[in-house]
Amino acid sequence: MSWIDYAWLIPVFPAIAFVLIVFVTKKVRMLSALTAIVAMVLSLIFSLGVLFQVLGSHITMETPVEYSIPWLSVPGVHITAGVLIDPLTAVMLAVVTIIALLVEIYSVGYMADDEGFSRFFAYLSLFTFSMLGLVVANNYFQMFFFWELVGLCSYLLIGFYFYKNSAADANKKAFITNRVADFGFMLGIFFLWLVFGTFNFQELAEAIHHYENVGFLTLAAILVFIGPVGKSAQFPLHVWLPDAMEGPTPVSALIHAATMVAAGVYLLARGFVLFHAAPTALLVVAYIGGFTSLFAATIAITQDDIKRILAFSTLSQLGYMVMAIGVGSITAGMFHLTTHAFFKALLFLGAGSAIHAVHSNSIFDMGGLYKKMKVTTWTFVIGALALAGIFPLAGFWSKDEILLVTKEAGFTGLYVIGSFVAFLTAFYMFRLIFIAFFGEKHSDHHAHESPLTMTVPLIILAVFSVFVGFIGAPFVEHGFASLIYFEHPHHAEPDYGLMITSTIIALAGIGLAWLLYGKKAYDPEKLKQRFLPIWTLLYNKYYIDEVYQWFFDNVVMNIGAAFKWHDRKVIDGIADGFSALVRATGARLRFVQTGNLQTYALVLFAAVVIVVLWMAVPALGGM
Repeated sequence: MSWIDYAWLIPVFPAIAFVLIVFVTKKVRMLSALTAIVAMVLSLIFSLGVLFQVLGSHITMETPVEYSIPWLSVPGVHITAGVLIDPLTAVMLAVVTIIALLVEIYSVGYMADDEGFSRFFAYLSLFTFSMLGLVVANNYFQMFFFWELVGLCSYLLIGFYFYKNSAADANKKAFITNRVADFGFMLGIFFLWLVFGTFNFQELAEAIHHYENVGFLTLAAILVFIGPVGKSAQFPLHVWLPDAMEGPTPVSALIHAATMVAAGVYLLARGFVLFHAAPTALLVVAYIGGFTSLFAATIAITQDDIKRILAFSTLSQLGYMVMAIGVGSITAGMFHLTTHAFFKALLFLGAGSAIHAVHSNSIFDMGGLYKKMKVTTWTFVIGALALAGIFPLAGFWSKDEILLVTKEAGFTGLYVIGSFVAFLTAFYMFRLIFIAFFGEKHSDHHAHESPLTMTVPLIILAVFSVFVGFIGAPFVEHGFASLIYFEHPHHAEPDYGLMITSTIIALAGIGLAWLLYGKKAYDPEKLKQRFLPIWTLLYNKYYIDEVYQWFFDNVVMNIGAAFKWHDRKVIDGIADGFSALVRATGARLRFVQTGNLQTYALVLFAAVVIVVLWMAVPALGGM
C-alpha cells in the first residue's frame, strides 16, 4: 500500500466525522466525541504513513509527488483539486494530526459538563478537515478555498459561547480582521494567475524562475503576504488573536497556538519561491516578523490573564517564524513552527487545566497550584522551559537556529531583537509560573488535579516538548534541515558561542522573574508604580485597539455616512426625480383620455386641420 496515493483521505476522515456528528450522533454526547477521535486517529495513521514513506524514499522539496483531478473548467480557466506531497507537507500533516488528536482527547474531560459538547466536537472536526485540506493543496486556489474554511471554523469556535457578548464580539473581530487580510491574499493570487495563467505551485515555481519583472513579483508577494499577516496575527492585523481567547481553552491550544495561526507561516514556506524572487518583499516579511515578536513580548510582561499571556507569547513566536523566513530560511521557520506547536499546545492545555480547577483566568486568583496539581504544574514548567529555549528542550534548538540564520544573513538588528525577545519570553513565562503555581494562594479556590483525559495529553505533549527538538539539532545527520529547505539543504554549523549566550539570556530572564515574584527581593507593585506610564501603555497593548476603534468611529463611519447621503440624495434623488417626472407627465396626459367619443373626434378633426394647414403654408408661399 502506498500511503501517498491515499493521502487525499487524510482530510476526508474528519469531514465524515463532522457530517455524522451533525446528522446522526448529536444527541449522544460520548458517541460524538468518539466519532471525532476515531476519525482523527485514522488521519494520524495515514499522516504518519505518508511521513515515513517520504523519509524512506527520494521525495524531496525539488521532487514532490503530485496528483489531481479537474475541479473548475470554463473557457480560459482550468483549475484542479489535487494533492502535493513533499517533506514540508508530510511534517505539517503529522504536526496537525498529533496536536488535534491530543486536544480532542483533552476536550472530553474539559468540556464534559458543557451543553454544547457534541457541537464542539463537530466544529473541531470541521476545522481539522479545513486545515488538513489546506496543507495538502497543490495550488493557490484550492489553498484559498480551505483558507477561508479555516477562517469560518475560527469564527464558530471563538464564538462557541455565543450567548456571551465578549465571545460574540471576539469572533466578529477575528472574522472581519481576517477578511481584510484575505482580500489582499486573493488579489495576490489573482495577479499571479493573470500573468502566469496558473495557480499550481509547481508550475508557478517554474514560471517565476524565468520571469524578470521584479516589480510585479514584489507587488504580488506583498499582497500574498497580507494573508499570513492576518492569519498568523502579525502587526498590524494582530488585534484579533488576544480576543480569540474567549473560546474554550482547547480551541486556543488547537487553533490559536499550533495549527491555524501556523497556516500563514506554512503558506510563506510553500510559496517561498515567489518571495525569494522579490528581495524587497522578503525584507518586509523579515522586519514585520521581527517587530511583531518584540511588540507582543513587551505586552505579555504586564498581562494577568493566563490565556492572554500565552496569546501574546504566540504572537511573539509567530513573529520569530516569520522573521526566519524573511531572512531567507524556511528551514528555521518551519523547525520552530514544529517545536512550538507541541510546547505551546502543552502550555494552553496546562492553562486550561488550571482554569478548570480555580474557575478564573487571572494568575493572581491562582497561587499554590503545585500543591494540588502536580502533573499540571510540572508539565507546564517543562513547556515554559522549552518556550524559553533552555537546553536541551525543543525550543532551544529551534530558537537558536532562528538566531543563527538571522546573524549569518547579516541582520544584526533583528538578531539583537531576537535575543532580547528571548529574555522577555523567559521572564514573562516564569513570572506566570512563580505567581500562579508557586506563589501564595490569593483566593478561596479548592484546586484539584484534572482527570486523566486531560492530564495524559499533557504528559504526552511534555515528552514531545523535551525530545522533538533533536530532529533539527545541528549534530543530527539527515535531520530537519535535510528535509525542508529551499534550493539546497542548509546544515547550520553549531555556534557554541551563540548557544551559550542565548542560554545565559534565557536564564537571566528566569532569574529576574524569580527575584521579583519568587524570592520577592523587590516589590513588583513598587516597580509598577515607578514606571506606571510605561506599564499602562504595555498593559493596554499600546492602545492599538483604541486607535482602530477611533478610526472606525470617526473615519470609516463618516465615510459610510457620506456614501449613505450620496446614495439617498444623489442616486435616489435622480431615480426619484425621473419617477416624479413620469408621474407628473402621466397626470397631465391623463386628461387627454376622457372616454368621450365626441372629444376624440374633435381632437382628430383638429389634428387633420393642423396637418392640412402645415402642408398648405409652403404651397401658398410659392405662389
